[in-house]
Amino acid sequence: MIRGWYTSASGMRAQQFRLDAVANNLANVDADGYKKDIAAFKAFPELLLRRMDDDGVYKHPFGSGDVAPIIGKLGTGVELNELFTGFTQGAMKETQSDFDVALDGKGFFTVETPWGERYTRNGSFHLGKEGYLETKEGYPVLGENGRLQVKANNFQVDKDGGVWINAEYADNDLLVSRERNTWEDTVLLDKLKIVNFDIDRYLIKQGSSLYRESDTSGPAVVMEEGSRPRVVQGFVEASNVDPVLEMVQMIEVNRAYEANQKVVQSEDSMLGTLINQVSRIV
Repeated sequence: MIRGWYTSASGMRAQQFRLDAVANNLANVDADGYKKDIAAFKAFPELLLRRMDDDGVYKHPFGSGDVAPIIGKLGTGVELNELFTGFTQGAMKETQSDFDVALDGKGFFTVETPWGERYTRNGSFHLGKEGYLETKEGYPVLGENGRLQVKANNFQVDKDGGVWINAEYADNDLLVSRERNTWEDTVLLDKLKIVNFDIDRYLIKQGSSLYRESDTSGPAVVMEEGSRPRVVQGFVEASNVDPVLEMVQMIEVNRAYEANQKVVQSEDSMLGTLINQVSRIV
């Protein structure tokens, strides 16, 4: 009976982790670039139940106990195996703002923070006080050669992540190239620093849609031509959370939690009966 308590308690604890992940996903369903949390579980090893004589002697005393007839299995509980991020593509939302940029495909924008470089899928940027392209939290967005200094209504981003500015406002010391674009009279300022990782699911969330690398994810690698995602200006990537699916999972979690809770109550009732009634008869 005591084993039943522990088995049910492990199930309740596992469902609590799952509920936390679902609740966090629903809370961020409208957050641009948010990627949902996924909880994965693993079962403890199962025990085989074998038939024995009433006196506890195996049917085959001179051989291994493993030859005793198997009558079933007994589960011993479950635990959280890992909580990881699912980086499936979110829907594109049109904003018609020059400062909004979305990635269509694998990859991350790079931003400069007080803790070092961090990475995000949220391309909802704005123009900072010093003229740099920044996140809404005020972290500068990085190009392959540093910060990007632009002017409102005077820059464009092509599908490869190249940032083009009006030649009239170009500073020769900042330009990567004097190459001309087909868009009126513009020159290439820099390219967005778009990176990827060996195993992106193990990136660590830091809040504000920012991620940092871990030992498992591997270091950030700047993506080269041909492997970069398509960059779309005037759009942002919505979260990849399906609210209907998350609500269904929340119902499943509540029912599973209640089922484990009832098992604990039943075990407690049976143990109480054993102690208070059966023991008196014996």
